[in-house]
Amino acid sequence: MNTGRDSETTFEEDSQPNDEVVPYSDDETEDELEDQGPAVEPQQNRVNRVVEENRDTIRKGFPFHAGFCGKVHPYTYSTIGTKLKLEINAPKPQLCGEFSYNGFGYTNESAQDSDCTWQVKANDRKFHEQPHFMNTQFFCIKESKYANNAIKTYKYNAFSFLPMNLFEQFKRAANFYFLILLILQAIPEISTLAWYTTLFPLLLVLGITAIKDLVDDVARHKMDREINNRTCEVVKDGRFKITKWKDIQVGDVLRLKKNDFIPADILLLSSSEPNSLCYVETAELDGETNLKFKMALEITDQYLQREDNLAAFDGFIECEEPNNRLDKFTGTLFWRNKSFPLDADKILLRGCVIRNTDICHGLVIFAGADTKIMKNSGKTRFKRTKIDYLMNYMVYTIFVVLILLSAGLAIGHAYWEAQVGNYSWYLYDGKNATPSYRGFLNFWGYLIVLNTMVPISLYVSVEIIRLGQSHFINWDLQMYYCEKDTPAKARTTTLNEQLGQIHYIFSDKTGTLTQNIMTFKKCCINGQIYGDYRDASQHSHSKIEQVDFSWNTFADGKLVFYDHYLIEQIQSGKEPEIRQFFFLLAVCHTVMVDRTDGQINYQAASPDEGALVNAARNFGFAFLARTQNTITISELGTERTYNVLAILDFNSDRKRMSIIVRTPEGNIRLYCKGADTVIYERLHQMNPRKQETQDSLDIFASETLRTLCLCYKEIEEKEFAEWNKKFMAASVASINRDEALDKVYEEIEKDLILLGATAIEDKLQDGVPETISKLAKADIKIWVLTGDKKETAENIGFACELLTEDTTICYGEDINSLLHTRMENQRNRGVYAKFAPVVQEPFFPPGENRALIITGSWLNEILLEKKTTKSNILKLKFPRTEEERRMRTQSKRRLEAKKEQRQKNFVDLACECSAVICCRVTPKQKAMVVDLVKRYKKAITLAIGDGANDVNMIKTAHIGVGISGQEGMQAVMSSDYSFAQFRYLQRLLLVHGRWSYIRMCKFLRYFFYKNFAFTLVHFWYSFFNGYSAQTVYEDWFITLYNVLYSSLPVLLMGLLDQDVSDKLSLRFPGLYVVGQRDLLFNYKRFFVSLLHGVLTSMVLFFIPLGAYLQTVGQDGEAPSDYQSFAVTVASALVITVNFQIGLDTSYWTFVNAFSIFGSIALYFGIMFDFHSAGIHVLFPSAFQFTGTASNALRQPYIWLTIILTVAVCLLPVVAIRFLSMTIWPSESDKIQKHRKRFKAEEQWQRRQNVFRRGASSRRSAYAFSHQRGYADLISSGRSIRRKRAPLDAIIADEGLQHQGSAEYRRTVES
Repeated sequence: MNTGRDSETTFEEDSQPNDEVVPYSDDETEDELEDQGPAVEPQQNRVNRVVEENRDTIRKGFPFHAGFCGKVHPYTYSTIGTKLKLEINAPKPQLCGEFSYNGFGYTNESAQDSDCTWQVKANDRKFHEQPHFMNTQFFCIKESKYANNAIKTYKYNAFSFLPMNLFEQFKRAANFYFLILLILQAIPEISTLAWYTTLFPLLLVLGITAIKDLVDDVARHKMDREINNRTCEVVKDGRFKITKWKDIQVGDVLRLKKNDFIPADILLLSSSEPNSLCYVETAELDGETNLKFKMALEITDQYLQREDNLAAFDGFIECEEPNNRLDKFTGTLFWRNKSFPLDADKILLRGCVIRNTDICHGLVIFAGADTKIMKNSGKTRFKRTKIDYLMNYMVYTIFVVLILLSAGLAIGHAYWEAQVGNYSWYLYDGKNATPSYRGFLNFWGYLIVLNTMVPISLYVSVEIIRLGQSHFINWDLQMYYCEKDTPAKARTTTLNEQLGQIHYIFSDKTGTLTQNIMTFKKCCINGQIYGDYRDASQHSHSKIEQVDFSWNTFADGKLVFYDHYLIEQIQSGKEPEIRQFFFLLAVCHTVMVDRTDGQINYQAASPDEGALVNAARNFGFAFLARTQNTITISELGTERTYNVLAILDFNSDRKRMSIIVRTPEGNIRLYCKGADTVIYERLHQMNPRKQETQDSLDIFASETLRTLCLCYKEIEEKEFAEWNKKFMAASVASINRDEALDKVYEEIEKDLILLGATAIEDKLQDGVPETISKLAKADIKIWVLTGDKKETAENIGFACELLTEDTTICYGEDINSLLHTRMENQRNRGVYAKFAPVVQEPFFPPGENRALIITGSWLNEILLEKKTTKSNILKLKFPRTEEERRMRTQSKRRLEAKKEQRQKNFVDLACECSAVICCRVTPKQKAMVVDLVKRYKKAITLAIGDGANDVNMIKTAHIGVGISGQEGMQAVMSSDYSFAQFRYLQRLLLVHGRWSYIRMCKFLRYFFYKNFAFTLVHFWYSFFNGYSAQTVYEDWFITLYNVLYSSLPVLLMGLLDQDVSDKLSLRFPGLYVVGQRDLLFNYKRFFVSLLHGVLTSMVLFFIPLGAYLQTVGQDGEAPSDYQSFAVTVASALVITVNFQIGLDTSYWTFVNAFSIFGSIALYFGIMFDFHSAGIHVLFPSAFQFTGTASNALRQPYIWLTIILTVAVCLLPVVAIRFLSMTIWPSESDKIQKHRKRFKAEEQWQRRQNVFRRGASSRRSAYAFSHQRGYADLISSGRSIRRKRAPLDAIIADEGLQHQGSAEYRRTVES
């Protein structure tokens, strides 16, 4: 019995992947990215899943969500809490289920767990306050499940700030550790160190962090107040009144005006536009800037226009629970004893803006936190750098060392007490504690004394450096895009140094590498190419003025065109095909036209279509207006109106659209435009210019232009009449309507006559090839992930020089066989795997430049991510016996292991290629590819994109970069860094990223060194004080060492240091590899710093100790007292660590020099002040080193001791640095040595454009919108202004228009 066979889909069983289409919706994907094992399903995902599962049930089982399969007739119900017995007047319909009353609404009990449990009553706030809508929040406190419309993004209020902020800060291990130390220091039996030595630094850290959190939260408070206090008109007491957003509630009826933000998720009831059409801009929601339209129900459009009708509206809505699906909604409106289906086309979402609509009215469905935009604003995953993780492990290592040292010294003290302490009468303290107990107390004492090995200021210093580096990115004028006034923006302060460690870049294409501004560039008409630099006589010129379109009153003046010969041909009319060509562009589209101040504005479903209609407009064929059945075109100044008989709309399967019109002369003609692959299959055999157009398409493709074929067909009256009957029948089909329409379209779209082809340019952004070249030299691999066609993506690859002539390109079918062979070999070797070592064999021979181009369908095939079909789901059987369950589990594990191995092999193969282009991929597949490289290569990844479809990828990568381009701000809002042009990426990585990495590594190495040198002096001192946990230094020195005496120089080095200039960093990208290889900060470097600190601490202790043994001062007094020794060691330490930072500094400025010498001067100034008699008189217990500094430092012998100590600490470092730079210089050392020879950065010479004549495989087909256009809207006439029908006529027709709808179910209020 093969239990795994049912659910496994093999390559032979399924058809070959289709390279032309996106494989399937992200919502249908079987496996989630992070589904690494069984886990609890999140509540929001469960809500979304249940809604989706019940969508088909609701629509198929209940045509209007109410339980009837036929016409609607009045019914009555019996009593509350019982089954409803429906009394139906003839004719009897089929019942789909029984109804019962649940206390606040009627439900169909035979429905399959319908999730439409969200109930809304219009203009009735008390309805939503009923007890059964209340949820217990805390003990007996209840709150309505309907959220109010006030949003809350802040974390604290005036009362909760202090306790909550302290709680959050003490959740951090370091802060909690120092809090425990502070408590231990308060115990006299344990601590030999004053409590304030830990308290003051801890308060400083907590205070800085609290102030930062407070500033951020105050900004959130202001933003929330601004949004919540916006106003709109709400029906109250029978009329519209101005109301603040925060006072809006579910069930309220609103009035919105043009350019208003939508305050909540509302059901569109009516608008001032014909048939209650409403245009909205959703840029803040999904990043798309083109307008979308919403349509109200016809019943609400007719009845709910006046204020009194809206105030009396008492509709009842049942719909899905709040969820985060932006494009889906399921619900039912019950009103006037009828029910009406609701979908996403009738819902206006919060965050959108009303456009081109004077007034609209709506009913609030979801408010505040329940709105879809708020449901999508979940917490973004916190990203941490590789250095963060490494630093944490090193801190853990220091903790272990600290505990071992403390334990060893505690044991030493117990031994010393047993051997010496108990027998020395002068050491008796009046306590008869055992040596082991004294050793136990000393363990905690040494934990306190040595705690500065893990300084609390480390984390604050790191945050300050990162904040400063982020501001440097923000202030960089060379990353400022003046055309749009867009500076670079570091949206996070925690990832700067990781910018210097990137291995892989995953980039979107459209809008990221390209400008996403479509421009009509060339065309081929009747076999002839137009668009070159030619005059009116057809002579080519290298320099020629652009075409003057002033002869055309409708020209917008934005089209740049240089072929004067085409204008001459249009005006002369010698070739009728040319005029026919541009007429087709003007008539065959779904563009909406809008006139503002006499200017024509087009609203297109895709930028490509808008560019073509605008091109026709400039060449003299302007689209002026349309109605439900007509379209008006200005043909070279003459307005002509054509009857539109049918619009055959685009979809991703058809890849074309057509329109059938009747000319004023009475002829019927079909015009069609589409991808060449589908158009050529439908051409008439007698097309004389077919081959010439094919050659032109190849040329356009080689120039990376997006192409589109145009054709037409004359239709006889009889032929159209027969076809129109089929078309009308398919248009009203209740089952598989789209499939039926596509089949009918096929019958008419054949035997077409080819007119020519268009070529649209989506230009590369400036500097893209140069940026890619430099990043490649920095050993950064670039993968392009796009939803565009394979040919388009490949052409862009050549244009941006990601691909070159000597690149061998592999496709999905090529690597599929390679991976299949590798899997077979691995399976065969599996038997002997335990005896033979694992050998990583390359997929390709070394030395050859290869690139991989793979489509989304092949990606699913290769990675075994194919969607489970319904037939396979139905074949699954639940295991009945323990044996079946065990076999099922084993089979599942084998499939998972096979899938994981296959994915790993794919990543290994792809990483052997110099470039990878994944085309026709969905947003989830983009994120999946990024996750695979993260998982199997353990490499640092960066994702860059500009659209909402890139958000998933941006959030998945270690670093996300958003480009503020043409597709809204969704990608920017989800990114870690943002700027306006792709070319700024090289400066972000090669300059700011590399500098940040070098600075942070230097900072951490030095910080650990200076604290080891400072703290371990106590360790050496313990051998001479009976391991009694006594400190070498004065308490105030310990308090201020990391805060004042050594903090500023290292902070400035972390902010300002640079090994080479920014120009040299860009000129020599090879310098970047040190970050990729973790050469500057790793465990080896950490232990070197540890060893350096240990040796420095030995010198700092033993040289002064030797100098103080048996010495006499000039005045005959012995300076060898403890306090003088402490001052000597402390002075030598401060001078040593500050001079050491000078040796580590590569980029000297006045600020660096001032900070080093200023820190030393500050130390001596504070020390003399603290050792003065005056402060001792004021605080005798806190300042006990009275006169020590002035007494000790007036002795030349002491100064000689300090100088000798500093020299012994620093001279070996100077010698080692000199030898390493002379014998083993690094790349940056070599560049620094010869930096004077390097002049200004030479201009990078771009290679010649790649041109491969006749490369048909690189054709770029026209990219239509990924959704249907406005054809349904146009053909239904819902966008056309027309006179409203009388109400009595509407009422008479309602029965016919709403067949199958159920009656309104009255709500009994409790």
